[in-house]
Amino acid sequence: MLLKCCYFVPPGSSQPVWKKLNLTRCSSGFFSGRCLFLLLFISLRAEAEVKEVHAMVGNDVKLGCVDPHRSHFNLNDLYVYWQIDNLNAVVAYYLPNESPGIHVNSSYKNRTHLSLDHMKQGDFSLHLKNVTPQDTQEFTCRVFRESTVLDKDLEEVVRLYVAANFSTPVISTSGSSDPGQERTYTCMSKNGYPEPNLYWINRTDNSLIDKTLQNNTVYLNEWGLYDVVSTLRIPWTPHVDVVCCVENVALHQNITSVSHADSFTGNQVTKNPQEPHKAEMSTIFFVLAGVLGAVAVIFVMVYRYRRSRRSYTGPGTVQLELTGECACGEKPVG
Repeated sequence: MLLKCCYFVPPGSSQPVWKKLNLTRCSSGFFSGRCLFLLLFISLRAEAEVKEVHAMVGNDVKLGCVDPHRSHFNLNDLYVYWQIDNLNAVVAYYLPNESPGIHVNSSYKNRTHLSLDHMKQGDFSLHLKNVTPQDTQEFTCRVFRESTVLDKDLEEVVRLYVAANFSTPVISTSGSSDPGQERTYTCMSKNGYPEPNLYWINRTDNSLIDKTLQNNTVYLNEWGLYDVVSTLRIPWTPHVDVVCCVENVALHQNITSVSHADSFTGNQVTKNPQEPHKAEMSTIFFVLAGVLGAVAVIFVMVYRYRRSRRSYTGPGTVQLELTGECACGEKPVG
């Protein structure tokens, strides 16, 4: 649990932060443990430009925090601190002579890393492993130096946007195949992030179908990703195909599937438009494999036939064996 500070610091005061709080040196160092975290939580946040970073769920990401002057820093002089302000969550930190993981929020233990070599060169960037949807947050980096009486040297704010691809929509249909009778289309897509938009489109003229005719249900699954199910009920019209479109705003991505009206036979599952192409390629592959197999059989048969003709030596060989003549034309001794 993080400590909260009860001190009030008047804005515009010229005194160093540690003097404003009337804090003294702690026994284990200049400012460590309890004293340091009290100090950092009350530091007044300056207006900083928010940088945007995008990452896919499950990937690793780097959140930048770099000194613009690229000064050389002494690690024994440094106090580096990463946190999520609105959650009061410590993400990572570096304090001289103190373990780096004691105060880290449980959600970020063993997932964050600060490079000591890079910090010496003024690069305090945070490496975050195995990004999750919950990491869609605003991360703040603050750097202090003891030699400047812990005045803030650097502050960076990074907004992380996390995304995940939705699965290809799967459409099922049910209802009457008689013209004018109601038909129900159900579209399902899973494991995406952030929350999607779902549209139904009339493929005949590429017009959006009235949203009042559809019912969308979006919910978080056990992995913190979104699943979406949409049900569309419209009168069936011959030769009119409908398209289910799942939009991922963060990725600027639309994933679609088509339900073909003429292929309706009661209940059906419509495949991704790319799958017929895959099926066609598979058919071509099997045909080519069959042709190559037939050529291979013919080749083997011809080879065996020629070999059998070459191995036949004819009547001369039999006569040679009977007369006992040598291959060189010499008569046998004895």
